Amino acid sequence: MSQKKKKRMPAELQKFLKKHPDTQLLELLQPDMLGILRGKRVVPNEFAKPFGDGLNFCGATVLLDAKGATFDGIVNGGRDGDPDAISTAVPGSLAPVPWAEVPTAQVLLSMATAGGDPFFADPRQVLRHAMQPLQKMGLTAVAATELEFYLLESDCDRPSPKVGRIPGTRRPQIGPQYGVMEDIEDVDPFLADLYATCKAQNIPVGATLKEFSPGQLEVNLHHVASAELAADHAVLLKRAVKAVAKKHGMAASFMAKPFADAAGCSLHVHVSLVDSKGRNVFASKDPARPISATLKHAIGGLAATMAESMAIFAPTANSYRRYRPGLFVPLAPNWGRNHRGVALRVPLSGLEDTRVEHRPGGSDGNPYLVLAAILAGIHHGITKKLDPGPMIEPGTVIEEKVELPVRWEAALDAFDAAKVLPKYLGQRYHELYAACRREECNRFHAEIPDRDYEWYLRAV
Repeated sequence: MSQKKKKRMPAELQKFLKKHPDTQLLELLQPDMLGILRGKRVVPNEFAKPFGDGLNFCGATVLLDAKGATFDGIVNGGRDGDPDAISTAVPGSLAPVPWAEVPTAQVLLSMATAGGDPFFADPRQVLRHAMQPLQKMGLTAVAATELEFYLLESDCDRPSPKVGRIPGTRRPQIGPQYGVMEDIEDVDPFLADLYATCKAQNIPVGATLKEFSPGQLEVNLHHVASAELAADHAVLLKRAVKAVAKKHGMAASFMAKPFADAAGCSLHVHVSLVDSKGRNVFASKDPARPISATLKHAIGGLAATMAESMAIFAPTANSYRRYRPGLFVPLAPNWGRNHRGVALRVPLSGLEDTRVEHRPGGSDGNPYLVLAAILAGIHHGITKKLDPGPMIEPGTVIEEKVELPVRWEAALDAFDAAKVLPKYLGQRYHELYAACRREECNRFHAEIPDRDYEWYLRAV
């Protein structure tokens, strides 16, 4: 009887295990529709599978809601028998898990059908599809994200932000304290551990800011010449922040609006485009006109597609609690230079670093889908040569008018009626996303929250 040849271990895995020979577990991570990383653990004799032919993975994993439930009324993941997809490791994403109690590694997955075609519902594949029109023009997106989150006390009956204490007392320091270094120093052990974790996992962290509200921080990521990699960095940062916070006796949340009387959490995305020679096509060649025609058209496309994209930028019921006047949250598809009150900001920078900062999204958004919608708007604007309208100059006082759909049902209606997005997301995925988000919206409103009892049970 002939014996099967032993397969050669994949080079990336071999190199990793040489450096980390004690690794006992491998975590396989797949982002779902909300960007939540779901997955499984495997033992050493199965480590090589995702790096080779792949392993079976429930296709409905990418369609689950925030509670991990499937959706009624859709074929995928239910009436179709919930078939498996084939998941393979994303090259370069293998990394250690420093917070694990036993030596553990993690790797991101990419889904394909049993026949080997990209799985249309995998958010990574959706982003890849949206990138193709720009790639055909010889253009590459350079992107970076900024993510805001709250550190929370872990032993409270209700969520409570982690705050510093008034010197000499145990009383909490209340009120907004933007940029106060003492608040950062209070969580130095957490931040030091987070930086070390990000370094181990190749997550390019940059500046850390103490944001407006108590317990709120922002971590900036360095730009990379790949929208897909920028999205990877964002979801992995979220995972690292939550894990390290737990290790330090806290919790962390990227919920868009966890507290009614405090600032919400945003996902700001910085994007530029480079050509085949690495030149930034957004950069102006005329110093007297810092906004180039290409950048202006890109902003025009982002403005034109913003309303129909809001269901992606704000994917949950809570997302829409952020959109209130006076909170530096965009309410209209406006744009300007060096102005934080607009939806599309051109930051101060050198000519080579010229970019647009996309500001509407909440930190609860799926980075892959958010970037897909942004690139769709940019390509649409450039190819149609769209004009974004008048630029808001620095220092201008804006009269805040609600021009975007800032209620969940309205955003879903705009998404359903979209004329541009389906071409970039794929018609099939556009319809599936709409159906899933609509079903979650209906489920949410079918619940009876405590507030209903507090306001109405006795009064009416």
